[in-house]
Parts: sequence; C-alpha cells; structure tokens
Amino acid sequence: MKQKEIQNLSIADLQDKLDEVQKEYETLQMNHAISPLENPIQLRFVRRTIARLKTAIAAQQ
Repeated sequence: MKQKEIQNLSIADLQDKLDEVQKEYETLQMNHAISPLENPIQLRFVRRTIARLKTAIAAQQ
C-alpha cells in the first residue's frame, strides 16, 4: 500500500488492514521456510507495509 492510501483510512480500517497484512506475512514466512519463494523481496515489502500501517495508527491516536 502507498502512504497516500493509508492516510485516507480510518483507525478501524487501518486495524483491519494491519491484521490482514500480518496474516499474509506469516503465510509468506511459512511458505519461504518450506521452499524458497520465487520473489523473496516480497517479504521486505510486506514488512514495510506493516510498519507503515502501525505508524499511521499511532499517529491517529
């Protein structure tokens, strides 16, 4: 997600999106542990998205 998209969301929407992205990250980690991902950089992008969401939540509270 882009920063502009994140800024337009409410706290409830941010929390829902954070839960969704964290589950996606866990799935990617498990898949990568079993057999290497085709694009391991994808893990980095998802981690950064999680950080962006957490920062936006903290800023809005």
